[in-house]
Amino acid sequence: MRTSLEVADIFRSSGPAYRAAHAGHLSLGQLKVMTAIENCRTAALGGHVEACDDCGHWRVAYNSCRNRHCPKCQGAAARTWLAAREADLLPVDYFHVVFTLPNEVADIACQNKAVVYDLLFRAAADTMLIIAADPGTLAR
Repeated sequence: MRTSLEVADIFRSSGPAYRAAHAGHLSLGQLKVMTAIENCRTAALGGHVEACDDCGHWRVAYNSCRNRHCPKCQGAAARTWLAAREADLLPVDYFHVVFTLPNEVADIACQNKAVVYDLLFRAAADTMLIIAADPGTLAR
């Protein structure tokens, strides 16, 4: 028994009005994704009967849309992928690198994000390579 609201529920209840309000502004791909998610695991996609060999209990299982954007279909795959990435982590404390910029530079960075952040990350990468090549660099 479901108790939580799903994306499909929102698409089913508000999708028609959203499509009408944004007619001509949604791509065919976006419309197909919305429809796939709305129909996922419903009679619209067909289904099959699953029966227990031991007790004889049976239930109808509706087919999934298998769309890569569907949270129901891709949820298990996403959890598996995340677990595999977590297994790749080293047993150390990770921290975030934050660039603190003076206001004058921050204003430039805001207007030229790609260029400024590319420069900052290159400088950070070069620094890490120098330190990795000669760990004694930090002691100097």
